[in-house]
Amino acid sequence: MSARLPSWAWVTGLTAGAVAVVAVLAVRADQGPHPEPTAARPSVSAPVSAEPKPKVTETAPPAVPKGSGTGRRIVYSLGEQRVWLVDASDATRRSFTVWPGTVAPDPGTYRIGTRTETTTGSDGVPIEHVVFFANKDGIDIAFSNALDGSSPPPAQGRRTGGIRTGKDAGDALWAFATTGTTVRVVS
Repeated sequence: MSARLPSWAWVTGLTAGAVAVVAVLAVRADQGPHPEPTAARPSVSAPVSAEPKPKVTETAPPAVPKGSGTGRRIVYSLGEQRVWLVDASDATRRSFTVWPGTVAPDPGTYRIGTRTETTTGSDGVPIEHVVFFANKDGIDIAFSNALDGSSPPPAQGRRTGGIRTGKDAGDALWAFATTGTTVRVVS
């Protein structure tokens, strides 16, 4: 009677053989020619223009307004409806446009006081990353963004102090605007 090999022995033998074949093929492929990439040639039907096409470049945000202070701060321009996040070396880390509420803070220097992660704005919109820094005529003024990332609808006669940002800007502002951070409001 002949002895039968167990199935695990067959599987092991076939696997070892396959690994050996792959190794031999890999060595042979490595010793073969290696083509160099070539630049694409223009097609015969491609139009040729004597004028170069302008490069699409991303425009840099406007410079931080003069007279907005120095050091780490948030600068809010009422006229430009724009915010700059400025680090301790006076470099702009981020800048973005905002949608102001109907009650604007007076130009001056403020500090971040209270922060609220999520709530409902005075206009009834669910908001997040609420960063309070001023109060005018009994209206709290704060940066925030709508939870769904939308821009605010018109206030329709309501007095609101919310300065809304987009979702990504709201995330950046929340991370930057710790309690005590300076907010410089300029005209």
